[in-house]
Order: sequence, then structure tokens, then C-alpha cells
Amino acid sequence: MKILDKYIIKQFVLTILFGLLAFTLIFVIVDMMENLDDFIDQNVPAGMIFQYYFVFAPEIIKLMTPVAVLFSSLFTAGKMSNLNELTAIKSSGISLYRFMTPMVIVTVFVSLFAIYFGGYVVPEANQYKAEIERSYLKKNLIFSGSNIFFQDLYNRIVSIHFFDSFNNQVVKVSIQTFDENDLSIMTKRTDAQRMKFDSTKSTWLAYDVVNRTFSRDKETYEYFGIQEISNLNFTPGDLESKQQKPEEMTLSELNKLIDDQIKAGTDSKRVQIEYYSRFSFAMASFVVVLFGLPLAANTDKRRGGLALQFGINILITFIYLGTMQISSAFGKNGALNPILTAWLVNLFFLAGAVINLLKVRQ
Repeated sequence: MKILDKYIIKQFVLTILFGLLAFTLIFVIVDMMENLDDFIDQNVPAGMIFQYYFVFAPEIIKLMTPVAVLFSSLFTAGKMSNLNELTAIKSSGISLYRFMTPMVIVTVFVSLFAIYFGGYVVPEANQYKAEIERSYLKKNLIFSGSNIFFQDLYNRIVSIHFFDSFNNQVVKVSIQTFDENDLSIMTKRTDAQRMKFDSTKSTWLAYDVVNRTFSRDKETYEYFGIQEISNLNFTPGDLESKQQKPEEMTLSELNKLIDDQIKAGTDSKRVQIEYYSRFSFAMASFVVVLFGLPLAANTDKRRGGLALQFGINILITFIYLGTMQISSAFGKNGALNPILTAWLVNLFFLAGAVINLLKVRQ
């Protein structure tokens, strides 16, 4: 590695870290001001507030990473241009593409790490954050869900009207079993007004149960006031995970949820958009750097200094986030494919980056 590469990488990485620290602190201060009344009203201890923002920090860092990387690339290139370092580099026969290479390589590694960080570290931290909100800020005290559908076995579908995790029970349950050889034929249906989980036996106790058995020529009914159902393959914990918010789920959990929803015949577009967005947003740092770096490095004497670089950074960030929101709205309404929804903004900026790179002055 050449001395010039080491110099550029050092300046680039240090500025990324500075940007992350600065943007994260600003985010925390603004959020703290908004939640200050809630912290005071609920008498949340100072130590718990610190813990709350400690587990909130990964989410903030994930959001701020593309902004910090873009800011670092603009600031590093702009500073070297203002100090005539970029002019000296060009005069020595080094092309602008070669000058950009160290920063692009670092950004690739940042983006790859962001996939793991946003796919596994951030969801785990969000779970702790949600638990603190329930325990101390009195938000979402009872975890519950409505209209839950899933496939319990390959030939069994469970429909639940309402799930109350506080009492480990479900209300208005329908269990439909289909023929193993022909899944279009229903062989049995069990309907219960209520089911409660018995943790000692790991079984469900159903109340006011109606069992219907179907054959080719007749249908039989059985009624039970209370019936133990031991052949179900889900627990209250499984139901909680099915109703878990996407931002609290890892990539593996999101992938499994997509498969379950597809098997159950439910719409999985929103979950698919969240899943693919984890990858596309992680690669946003790479895309915006390719887009913004030529803007900062293409002119030998760029006026405005830090203020101009910061202004360009904010403009590109707003355009990126605004376009992302529009794309997401179309995707959730079914107008766009989930993969295209997640990657559309990156493709748009990548096309702009290619145009900038082709126009860049050597």
C-alpha cells in the first residue's frame, strides 16, 4: 500500500468516525428533548435513561452510517482540493479514479459490515429498547395481536382472532386440517372460543370446542366444553415471534416469517420489503459515495469549505431519503416488486454515479 493510500484512508476513516459520533449525539439530544416529559412523568431513573439510549444507539448508527460516510468522502476530497493536494496528485500522473479507489474500497467493507450490523445487532438492541419502553415508559404493556394466520403443519392452518400474551391465551381459534394427499380437501375443522396454554404440560386447553369431521358423503359434529389439544406445534412464545415488529427481527427471523406467510397464503410484501431493505440500505454508503465523491473532487479549487461540503451532504441525504419513502409507499401498495422497491433508490443513485464518473475530469 502506497503512502498516499494510507494518508487518504486515515483521513477518510477518522472523518467517518467523527461524523458518526457527531450525528449520533445530535440525534440522541433531539430525541431526549422530545421524550423528556415521558421520562419525568414515569420517574425513569437516570441509569435506565442511559441504558435506553445505549441500546438505541445501534439503530441510530445504522441510520447515520450512510450520512457519515458521504460526509467523510465529500469533506476529505474537498479539503484536499482546497489545500491543493488534489492538484498535486493529478500533476503526478495519478488519475481521479485512482485517487478515489482507497475510499471506495473502505466503503465496500463498511457496507458489508453494515449488513451484519443492521441485520443482527440492531434488531437485538431494538428488542431491549422495546422492553425498556414497556417496563418504564408504559408503552405497549400487553403484547397482543389480532388476525394471526400461519401454517402449523404442511396440512394444517391455524387462524387466531386475538392473542393475549399477558394471559397466554388466544380467542376465537380455528384449526383446519387438510387431506395429506390432496391439500384442497379439508378433512377436519376445530373451532374454539378460547384456548389457554398449560405450561406444565406444554399443551393447549380449548374451551367451547366444536370439532367437525368431513368425509365424502357426510359431516359429523362433536362439542366439548373443555378439550386438551396436545398435537399443536406452537406456543405463546411462537405467537409472540410471529407478531414481533420487523425492526426487532433479525435477517434469519424475517426470512422465516416470509416463508411462513407465503405458506399460509397471506400478503408478505411488507416483510419482504423490510428484508431486502436491510441489504439495500447497508449498501447505500457505497452508492452515495460513488455519487457524491466526484462532485467534491472534480474541481481543483472548491470554494465554501466545510459549509459547502455539509450543504451538499444534507441535499443528497434528503433526496435519498425522500426518494426512498416514495418508493416504499408504492411497494407497500403493491405497485412495485418488493426487491425493486428496496433497491430502486440505490439503482437511481448508482445511475447518477456512473454519469458523474464518466464526466469526471481526469
